[in-house]
Amino acid sequence: QFPYEFNFGVASVAISSVVDRASHVTESDWANLKYPGVTAQNPTLFYPRLQTLHRPSTSGFFYFMMGLSTIVSASLLALRLFSLPISAAPGPAVLKGSSSKAVAANSNWWMASIPRQGRPAFGGANFKVFRSVTDYGAKGDGTTDDTVAINNAIKDGQRCGQGCDSNTITPALVYFPPGVYVVSSPIIQLYYTQLVGDAVSVPTLKAAANFKGMAVIDSDPYDDTGHNWYLNQNNFFRQVRNFKIDLTGVPKSTGTGIHWQVAQATSLQNIEFNMVQDSSSDNKQQGIFMDNGSGGFMTDLTFNGGNIGVFLGNQQFTTRNLKFNNCRTAIYMNWNWVWTFHGVSINNCGIGIDMANGGSVQTVGSIILADSTLSNTPVGIKTSYNPNQSGTNGTLVMDNVDMTKNVPVAVQDGATKKTVLAGNALVSSWSQGRSYSGAAGKAVQGPRKAVTKPASLTDGSGRIVARSKPQYNNVPAAKFISVKSKGAKGDGKTDDTAAVQAAFDSAGPDQIVYFDHGAYVITSTVKVPKNVKVVGEIWPLIMAGGNTNFKDMSNPKPVFQVGQPGDVGNVEMQDLIFETQGPQPGAILMEFNVAGQSKGSAALFDVHFRVGGSAGSLLQSDKCSKTPSARTDPNPQCIGAFMMMHVTKSASAYFENTWFWVADHELDLADHNQINIYNGRGVLIESTKGVWLWGTASEHNQLYNYQLTNAQNVYMALVQTETAYMQGNPDAKVPFTTNSAFSDPDFSKCIGPKCARTWGLRIQNSSNVLAYGGGLYSFFDNYAQQCVAANNCQDNIISIEQSQVALFGISTKSSISMVNGDDDDEGRKQPPTPPQQEPPTSSYEPDTRVTATATSTVTMMTMDDVAHMDAPTVTVHETLTLSLSMQQASPLSSCSSPVSMVTRTTTIFVIAMAGAY
Repeated sequence: QFPYEFNFGVASVAISSVVDRASHVTESDWANLKYPGVTAQNPTLFYPRLQTLHRPSTSGFFYFMMGLSTIVSASLLALRLFSLPISAAPGPAVLKGSSSKAVAANSNWWMASIPRQGRPAFGGANFKVFRSVTDYGAKGDGTTDDTVAINNAIKDGQRCGQGCDSNTITPALVYFPPGVYVVSSPIIQLYYTQLVGDAVSVPTLKAAANFKGMAVIDSDPYDDTGHNWYLNQNNFFRQVRNFKIDLTGVPKSTGTGIHWQVAQATSLQNIEFNMVQDSSSDNKQQGIFMDNGSGGFMTDLTFNGGNIGVFLGNQQFTTRNLKFNNCRTAIYMNWNWVWTFHGVSINNCGIGIDMANGGSVQTVGSIILADSTLSNTPVGIKTSYNPNQSGTNGTLVMDNVDMTKNVPVAVQDGATKKTVLAGNALVSSWSQGRSYSGAAGKAVQGPRKAVTKPASLTDGSGRIVARSKPQYNNVPAAKFISVKSKGAKGDGKTDDTAAVQAAFDSAGPDQIVYFDHGAYVITSTVKVPKNVKVVGEIWPLIMAGGNTNFKDMSNPKPVFQVGQPGDVGNVEMQDLIFETQGPQPGAILMEFNVAGQSKGSAALFDVHFRVGGSAGSLLQSDKCSKTPSARTDPNPQCIGAFMMMHVTKSASAYFENTWFWVADHELDLADHNQINIYNGRGVLIESTKGVWLWGTASEHNQLYNYQLTNAQNVYMALVQTETAYMQGNPDAKVPFTTNSAFSDPDFSKCIGPKCARTWGLRIQNSSNVLAYGGGLYSFFDNYAQQCVAANNCQDNIISIEQSQVALFGISTKSSISMVNGDDDDEGRKQPPTPPQQEPPTSSYEPDTRVTATATSTVTMMTMDDVAHMDAPTVTVHETLTLSLSMQQASPLSSCSSPVSMVTRTTTIFVIAMAGAY
């Protein structure tokens, strides 16, 4: 997830990776596309100069039932750190918007007329949170160049731009009324910005004929030296929704809709990309260009025409409901660790998904394509995977993919053009990669029995339930109840508990509770009704505070209690952030009790949980900075919450783009230092009635990031975790003690110093658990990174205990055991440790093991990613031997015995670039 920096004697080398374009693109073509700092090195390879594009050396893939592998890299030396001078943004100021009368049309949407009372609690009192582009002179008349006016609206108030890595105190919600806005250079989306078009009459952003720049919307510009404004894997907190982006007025040899180089807590929604519809090779237009990042979520996007609908590269991502019409290539996957596509529709394109980049040295880790339709497309998926290859990059899982309508080739070999899978058929379940049944493994490329999906998770057509974030197009502004109008201050100091409770209690069935931007201190449990709609103005803060109710870790209490046990109703909450103000070790930030009246009707959208690292949290780098050089006991002033989310036995819950983050570094203070924040638990799920996790992540908790206990009918697509960075000094057993009421891991049978570490995913006594993609990473041992190269930062990361699960596309990093089963003392026993000596640059041998028993019956599939880092000057060829030890219990015994050993070798190609980033 971080910049990869290699040491070769006197040279410190930062990996840069290629943005691989089609071979027919010429340098003159690139000259029309390039942005300052983006360089063409030859006619076929273009890459951002000195910019790290993150790839794993190896990534793991879980198939039904379990599987394993590791992400292997040579040496990770700087993770979420900054190599360029970074300063916090200056204090917010207020700039006057233009008073020019706009031509853009008026709107009936509530957002255009709701009273504006939002203010940043820890920024300037007069800072303008909401701004309409027409107040800054934008006309929206289809002829006037509105570029300057739009960018003025975005940057008003000395916001976090170039030279500011992050900042939470200058948020901006930028509204575009209906109209056609012509732009001649990029709209620069600054940090912590939501660009929101009118949802009733969607505005158009039209690229002028003389448009110059990387994209119509740029989320992370390159400067003149080739560096980004923001570190891509820290590029959090962004939204773009409700737009049409029109590239048809620019030459077909150039043009990109959005440059989307982002990390967690970001989303694209309800955007239509219109490009030149020309099937010739002269067409170079693309809807989205994504070079790297650590995301992320997109939904409800349509791409018409162009050369490439989406050009993608990211560590992990979840995308849903993407539609492609008349693109030469709908999806070009440049690289990934794991990517989940759901509900994709591809019609009349030349190629549906091109995942063949790199040829025999593949750059794509794994792709999951589920509940999707391709039609009138000659080649559904283009791949470079070969069952005889040494590694297993290019892993593909198709689950319920309809290719019955004029798709003659479902899967094609990119090199030979031979048909791997014939089309014009419904693909129930098909995969390529390495599969294990018990301890017997082999490379596969073909159909397999489909996983049974429980009815409680599917809609009437048999697809997994999915829905869009509601925008309340037909609800007038008068129906919104402002919590500030009900007496809440939102100033980060006043106790707003009573006022917030009053707002919920007064809400009628046709009303929406509205949290104006601010920071609302809550000192006792707020009881949220079982039927309620809640909207936040660009992530207002719900802060667990006070000196009494949330202080006792032996008696935890919910901050927001959504419904009561046994309640059935309809809950919709969106655009909120939950956190603590200072230590609140007895706080459960949200307890979710409501079961949806219909499938997915109890839901969170773009609701995030952030503990520490930000202004007002009182858990910042001034007192919680890391202390790796000294023996560390948890600082009582740096303890966060007991738990972030508890989905109880009676609940069903639909979560979309929800990030549960214990801050690993400072967002607001100038040092941006790494910090030690001790948060007990991430997400606990005990529900049996249906849980859907779309694009969620849970990071840096002490005991576990995700735990499923006695749960049933849980769908995850995809989940991402990281182990707490400071662990090892101290370990996971402090400061929180085991609480049996919450089925905590106790680590009582641990042997060795790397056992008591954060569980990425722990599943106990659960069934019908489906995970379609996941990345579970461990990058540190007490902030040291020697363990990364040796793949031994911790002993265990996934535990499957007395459970029935189906896991696809799971990647792990630097855990000796990928998965622990029932007979392994709940995974707490120390596994054999690989050699501790520093590996040579030519080769090393991490040790990877999995244990499977009869109570968690498994068929395994594993995947190795092959790194392909371009920008040549230094070439390193590394050979890895991955030892895979399987154990299988007899059906009537809990005692296991080893039955076989599988050894395989993968060649890693790293082409690195001289000069440290």
